Amino acid sequence: MGREFDVIVFGATGYTGRLVAEYLAQIGAPRWAMAGRSAAKLEQVRAEIGAPADTPLIVADSQSPSDLRTLCGRTEVVLSTVGPYQLYGTELIAACAETGTGYVDLCGEPGWMRQMIDAHEARARETGARIVFSCGFDSIPFDLGVWTLQEAARARFGRPAPRVKGRVRRMKGTFSGGTAASLKATLAAAARQPALVPVLASPFGLTPGFAGPHQPTGMVPEYDPDIGAWVAPFVMATINTKNVHRTNFLAGQPYGPDFVYDEMQVTGLGDMGKAAAEMLAKFNPFSGDSGPKPGEGPTREERESGHYDILFLGLMPDGGRVECVVTGDRDPGYGSTSKMIAQAALCLAQDVPSEGKGGIWTPGALMAKPLRTRLEGQAGLSFRCG
Repeated sequence: MGREFDVIVFGATGYTGRLVAEYLAQIGAPRWAMAGRSAAKLEQVRAEIGAPADTPLIVADSQSPSDLRTLCGRTEVVLSTVGPYQLYGTELIAACAETGTGYVDLCGEPGWMRQMIDAHEARARETGARIVFSCGFDSIPFDLGVWTLQEAARARFGRPAPRVKGRVRRMKGTFSGGTAASLKATLAAAARQPALVPVLASPFGLTPGFAGPHQPTGMVPEYDPDIGAWVAPFVMATINTKNVHRTNFLAGQPYGPDFVYDEMQVTGLGDMGKAAAEMLAKFNPFSGDSGPKPGEGPTREERESGHYDILFLGLMPDGGRVECVVTGDRDPGYGSTSKMIAQAALCLAQDVPSEGKGGIWTPGALMAKPLRTRLEGQAGLSFRCG
């Protein structure tokens, strides 16, 4: 490799960035560095997480194009946890696109993502920059879950499932303070820029020039006869469904041009399941100020006791079915997400050839198979089809 590092963790002094750096230190990842605005804070975090004393530290400001170009020139991949990305990530995307540098983040901000696609995808293709958004709980388990289900559908039926349902059956843990801040920033951006509203509203907001068939909104509680339970709106569906459709779009529509997909949260059976679904539909986890702020999060015990279980159900026109289940062994917003993005960055740096792969990608479209192998082997995820 021609550059000094495989991965630089940008934002290593923040809550999630610190977890990523700690994980890389624990697994003994080679050729990585920590970056942030303050040398003193970087030194403090390096010591507190038990990283080797010779782990390189790089001072860079997210608003300084010269800092960011220098940063990019030293690494194969920048792993950014500096969000909301629409506030702090634009200059870094531009620097990666110009310097042909790989990039992964935790972005769940579709309006900004579409702006970056429109502004920088052509240049990224020219320079070979592989830019991959949404490498955390939004949207890796869902993106790779659908990819795994379609792999099983083709093996069993000889063709993909035209209708797939994502159903979150269990989830213990919380969303990150960064996720809440990103949602608020997205709503503020839409108020300032009405042109973003169609992007945010459409399941095909990240597939420029392509719009598939009508998709379920997932916004109303309902009884799902295919799983025999009540389901309610799932708060991350807005970004996950866009990324799943973008994967299909970028990969040449292996799920088919008429692919239909939605995500909802399972609440249970009978009247209790119905009541829970109706209550959940009215609940906004991001309202008020009671949730974690950016830079805050749960204790280690809370992170390690968290988990999630997601069912993917593929329905064939002749009545055939295929089911896949994705599970994670930590809370989704922090413990599992920090491992997922770290493995995504290592996969991009070490497993995915860069030649001819420049552009703005999803995890599923660029590195589904090697990333799934890494996640199962080193990040506590499982992908099972039956």
